[in-house]
Amino acid sequence: MSSQNADIVLVHGAWADGSGWAKVIAPLAADGFSVTAAPLPLTSFADDVAALERALERTMGPVILVGHAYAGAVIAAVSGEKVKAVVYVAALAPGEGETVADVFYRGAPHPQAPKLAPDSHGLIYLPQDAFATAFAQNAKADELAVLVAAQRPISPACITVAVGRPLWKDRPTWFLIAEEDRMIGVENQRFMAARMRAQQRSVLADHMPMVTAPAAIIAIIRDAASAVSIPDK
Repeated sequence: MSSQNADIVLVHGAWADGSGWAKVIAPLAADGFSVTAAPLPLTSFADDVAALERALERTMGPVILVGHAYAGAVIAAVSGEKVKAVVYVAALAPGEGETVADVFYRGAPHPQAPKLAPDSHGLIYLPQDAFATAFAQNAKADELAVLVAAQRPISPACITVAVGRPLWKDRPTWFLIAEEDRMIGVENQRFMAARMRAQQRSVLADHMPMVTAPAAIIAIIRDAASAVSIPDK
C-alpha cells in the first residue's frame, strides 16, 4: 500500500510509451507514491482520452496527473473528479476550441526539428535520425536505442480535433519548461505556461527530460503533491 496520499498518473506523448518514464517511476515509488504510467493508443484524440479515463478509474485517488508533449492535451480533456493537480512536462496545452496541431505548430520550428507526414497507412512516425537530433539529443546511446525501438506512431486524428474547456482552467497547474527542446520550442512552452497561469519551472533539457533530466520532473511532481491539500487516504 502506498505511504503517500496521492496517486501519480504519468501520461506519455507521441512516439513514446510508458517505458520512457522509468527514471521517474522508480524514485516516486520509492518515496511511497502509487504510480501509474497510463498507456495511450495514439489512434484518435477520443480514444486517448477514453484510455486515460480507464486508467484513472483504476486509481484510488486523489490524483496528480502528469502529461508529456501531446499528452498535455489529453490530460486536460478528462472529466477530472479525482484529479487535484495537473503537471505539464514540455507539453502542449491547447485552449478551448484549439487543436493540438494549432499549438504544436505555433511559432517557427527549431532548425533541427523533423519534417512530419503520415505514411501510407495514415500514421505519423518520427524519422529515426530525429531521435538523436531533436527528440532526445542529450540522451546516451543506450537510451536512444530504447526510445527508437519503443517508438509508437500517432494518428493525425489525435491532433486535428478542437478541444473543449481544458482541465487546467479549473485545477492547480505546474509546467516544466525544457529549455533545449527542439520539438516544442521553448518560447511556445513559455507562452502556454503563462496562458495557463501555471507554476513554472525550467530545466536545461531536451524534449525528453524524463530520460535526460528526470530529477527535475520528480521535483515538480513532489512540489505539486505538497502544494495541493490532499487528505490522507
